Amino acid sequence: MKSHLFLAAAMFAASVATPIESLAQERPIQTMTMRAHPLPIEGTLPSLAGAITWLNSQPLTPEGLRGKVVVVDFWTYTCINWQRTQPYVRAWADKYKDQGLVVIGVHTPEFGFEKNVDNIRPALKMFRIDYPVAVDSDSAVWNAFGNRYWPAVYVVDANGKIRHHQFGEGEYERTEAVIQQLLREAGYSGMGNDAVQVDPRGSEVAADWDNLRSQENYLGRGQTQGFASPGGALVGKSRTYAPPASLRLNQWALGGDWTVTPGFVALDKPNGRVSYRFHARDLHLVMGPFSRGSSVRFRVLIDGQPPGNARGGDVDEQGYGTVTDQRLYQLVRQPKPIVDRLFEIEFLDPGVEAYVFTFG
Repeated sequence: MKSHLFLAAAMFAASVATPIESLAQERPIQTMTMRAHPLPIEGTLPSLAGAITWLNSQPLTPEGLRGKVVVVDFWTYTCINWQRTQPYVRAWADKYKDQGLVVIGVHTPEFGFEKNVDNIRPALKMFRIDYPVAVDSDSAVWNAFGNRYWPAVYVVDANGKIRHHQFGEGEYERTEAVIQQLLREAGYSGMGNDAVQVDPRGSEVAADWDNLRSQENYLGRGQTQGFASPGGALVGKSRTYAPPASLRLNQWALGGDWTVTPGFVALDKPNGRVSYRFHARDLHLVMGPFSRGSSVRFRVLIDGQPPGNARGGDVDEQGYGTVTDQRLYQLVRQPKPIVDRLFEIEFLDPGVEAYVFTFG
């Protein structure tokens, strides 16, 4: 069973899951000293035929990719952990595309709305993806790999053998060194030993691991933690909720008329609120309108005040923004010092679905 709290957790070792809050801060990437050593064969590149369609490319096959080094990157567009790896994957695709490397993004959705190709296409523009993308809405490619993680990178040699994998964020220098080694094994040369220089923007910026004390938290009743509205959640029926007098760190609450489902919370009347006490530089919320083409206005407050210079990329200095698409919204990016803060978002219109908070 896929649990995003487990699946999205970054891993430094190939088989050891590491909770997000214990991850070390990523090392700066400069240059790499190549150390030639045998890389194990971990398997054979499986069929990609399970993709329901392809974007940026005609369908690709393992047979057609022979002679090329291939990076397969499993992603889903609302995943903050994947978004923070994307600057590196994008840079590798650009740097080595004329030297024998093919990058393939396999988009395997977590949420139902991520199966919609019309929701995936804008993500290609947002994250500047111009390499081939296999739309894996039925998880067929995911299952063919036996994959269990977002993000996950598999590096395949020119003979179609999987030689390296990286689950979760980090280890970018190591992965790029493997790419270079396999390109040389395949007879390509001239790329040098320099590591890529990345240009992260917005949610792509690496997390502030030293100040991260809040973990990803789903709002649907099926997986949530720390829900503090008096009386608990009534699943499947509309109810008027109220926040408690105060929230402890990593507690959250609803205010107003909401319907709680196993996977998300839905606002039934205007002026509903979500409150969350958190400790992190960044706060994001995956959300979207009930119906495509509609919009929901909102306002964010931090400790009861407009966010000012602590605003995220999707709000103005007074905290106002609009939900127009089903995606991850960056609502807070605060300057140091990072301390416990009370986040509140008030939706001025009904018709929003909120799925998961993530932090960075």
